[in-house]
Amino acid sequence: MKKMIAYLFFVSLLFLYPWNVQAILTNVSSRNAIVMDIPSGRILYAKAINEPRLIASITKIMTCILAIESGKTEDIVTVGEEVLEMYGSNIYLELGEQMKLKDLLYGLMLRSGNDAAIVIATYIGGSEEQFVAMMNQKAQEIGMTNTIFRNSHGLDEKTENYSTAYDMAKLSAYAYQNPMYREITITKKYTVIGNDKTYLWHNRNELLFDYEYITSGKTGYTPRAGKTLVTTASKNGLELTSVVFNDGNHYQTQKELYEEIFASYKNYIILDKDHFQIDDTYYQDPIYIENSFIYPLTEEEAENIRVLIQLTKQKNYKDQEVVGIAKVLLKDEVLHEEKIHVSIPKKKSFWQRIGEWFQ
Repeated sequence: MKKMIAYLFFVSLLFLYPWNVQAILTNVSSRNAIVMDIPSGRILYAKAINEPRLIASITKIMTCILAIESGKTEDIVTVGEEVLEMYGSNIYLELGEQMKLKDLLYGLMLRSGNDAAIVIATYIGGSEEQFVAMMNQKAQEIGMTNTIFRNSHGLDEKTENYSTAYDMAKLSAYAYQNPMYREITITKKYTVIGNDKTYLWHNRNELLFDYEYITSGKTGYTPRAGKTLVTTASKNGLELTSVVFNDGNHYQTQKELYEEIFASYKNYIILDKDHFQIDDTYYQDPIYIENSFIYPLTEEEAENIRVLIQLTKQKNYKDQEVVGIAKVLLKDEVLHEEKIHVSIPKKKSFWQRIGEWFQ
């Protein structure tokens, strides 16, 4: 029969960087806004984050990441008749023109080319309708439960794309993991030299030039959606994403939100897999956890972090068997659970012992 023993620790947390707590903004002008920690998924600021809204050209984040994941970025794409129906923000592709898919992605994300979007969608999906189905499938996989895509570009006069600030933060966090996505969206200027003409594109995301901590992003606008903006930013070990909808001052709003969060939160190492020790005499063999747990906290929250260690007493156990669990609690809320394993050292052979003796 297994018996349970428990240990409760009030943790003296290891912090990574100095901080200075300030009040989080309360007068945000966006209709919807969010700041989310990318690694943990913790929401650090929220305003109407689950309200579905028209999203305009931040739609193109999904178009871009699907094209990158297709593995066809070095393919040469021929512009078809689908380009003739595009209007609004374009890079002015011509019927029959050929361009590498990767170059089209720069036109898509830096200049928000609607013509680039539909050419990419048609090439990857076979048709825009099929590509839109891929967009919605990927949205489900990411956990975007309140999102519906009906086109690849974000124009909303004929078909409409709806999402929430929270869902777009999930998409941003997902896309941010891709190095090519970061490379494209952080680029300030890009040149494409074709057979008949040369393109020079400057990134429309003004925050990229005005705020040094930005690491990716995409702007959007239609008269119905208003100004939308999705970005990521990194400072002092924190990696954040922010989304704002319908905000005429969207750049300043995000900059202020980031500054408030960076000043108020910092990363704490709560469970360290390389230095996991428990003062326990029952298990003679080493016990360990497979993953560290790092979480953004304010100073006040850090003072209320506890780690509850629960071990099962069992005589016959196998190497790497789960023998307990470590629970991280913020007051009474469980933030994380990590399995505890036992390691049985392998017995040394006769010749290994002889070798060690001579050494």
